[in-house]
Amino acid sequence: MTLYLRRFGRNRGALLGVALFALLVLFSVLGDLFTHVAYTDADFTALTRPPGPSHWFGTNQGGNDVYAQAVHGLRRSLVIAVCVSVLTVVLAAVIGAGAAYLGGRVEKLTLAVIHFLLVVPSFLILALVSHRLAGDWRVLVLVLTVFGWMTTARVVWSLSTSLRERDYVLAAEFMGVRPWRIVARHIIPNLGSLLVVNLTLGVVATVLSETALSFLGFGVQPPDVSLGTMLADGSGTITSAPWLFAFPAGLLVLLTVSMTLVGDGLRDALDPTSVSAASGGAR
Repeated sequence: MTLYLRRFGRNRGALLGVALFALLVLFSVLGDLFTHVAYTDADFTALTRPPGPSHWFGTNQGGNDVYAQAVHGLRRSLVIAVCVSVLTVVLAAVIGAGAAYLGGRVEKLTLAVIHFLLVVPSFLILALVSHRLAGDWRVLVLVLTVFGWMTTARVVWSLSTSLRERDYVLAAEFMGVRPWRIVARHIIPNLGSLLVVNLTLGVVATVLSETALSFLGFGVQPPDVSLGTMLADGSGTITSAPWLFAFPAGLLVLLTVSMTLVGDGLRDALDPTSVSAASGGAR
């Protein structure tokens, strides 16, 4: 672990990504302390007002404070992204590794389900389901998870087929250890580097998916707010009220860039063939 942290710490881009992500999390958690209005409050005397002392990020067409909405929208997008990323990685690890270890009909059936779901037009189903259920963010987490684990599970299955022949797995079988305990203790932990990188990059993919759905009106619905809904509201006023689009777009860019840098840093630190790992080994 110390070696991995040392490799990660030598990557300036990764450290920059961690710093940016930490600042964004702090902004989403503590940002409400620096405003006296809630994101749902409407000031009808200040409709579409540009940024100023009373409204730092300005107001939208309904008189809502854009700063308060940005804090809540970033928090909502982060909660959705982290929940979906964790759930999809857990599902992919258990299903992929379990299918590889059990083999036989279980493996064939699991792969058939994965391949079927991979060709299903998931975006359309996500849009229809989330819209029918009134855009509840918890439903959005559920449907994004249901249609988001297959690709990672396919990779986990491919790597696990070689791990199931390792000596420590065979020794556990000889000692009578139950199959799911073998999967949990001897196969999944050896895929840790892959799962950690996928967990990090999955946050980026989920944020973009949630933003796209909310932008099109199929994701988070009013009175709730996310970065996607803010971008949708500001897309029609880019020339007349650019701040309505600029602030959520800036937060989205910073979030995706930070997590991409962290993901790249983790991949370099955990991959023994990477440049950073090689230089670390030389030292």
